[in-house]
Amino acid sequence: MRSATRFAIAVHILALIGIEQGQDLSSEAMAQSIGVNPVVVRNITALLRQAGLVHTQQGVVGAHLTRPAQAISLCEIYHAVEHQNDIFTIHANPNNDCNVGAHIQCTLGSIFHEAQQALEAKLAQTSLEQVIQRIYQHQHPS
Repeated sequence: MRSATRFAIAVHILALIGIEQGQDLSSEAMAQSIGVNPVVVRNITALLRQAGLVHTQQGVVGAHLTRPAQAISLCEIYHAVEHQNDIFTIHANPNNDCNVGAHIQCTLGSIFHEAQQALEAKLAQTSLEQVIQRIYQHQHPS
């Protein structure tokens, strides 16, 4: 699964849990909302649990946030589900005998690093609660 998709699904899962507090949401119910297989929900929920963002119990339906939604940043969620935290990767074997190939990795590497830092800074400034509030705004436009 593409990492951007995994991140979006993780935010979707946590928003569901945050909005439906006190309700026991099964992985099947969450999967239906997200439009994926329940196994995908369980796998991503396991990553969120390992990162300390949700609490689950084996054999018990549902998950709960370990902290208030305003205390969970999108950056934390991003790092919880991304195995490789770089949004961009550079092809591994450019031709070093080529003027472009010999320098493309270091050139793009610095640009991609700056873009990654900007993304993570924006995600760090955005809480799960802000996402939930935006969902409410879309549900009930003024």
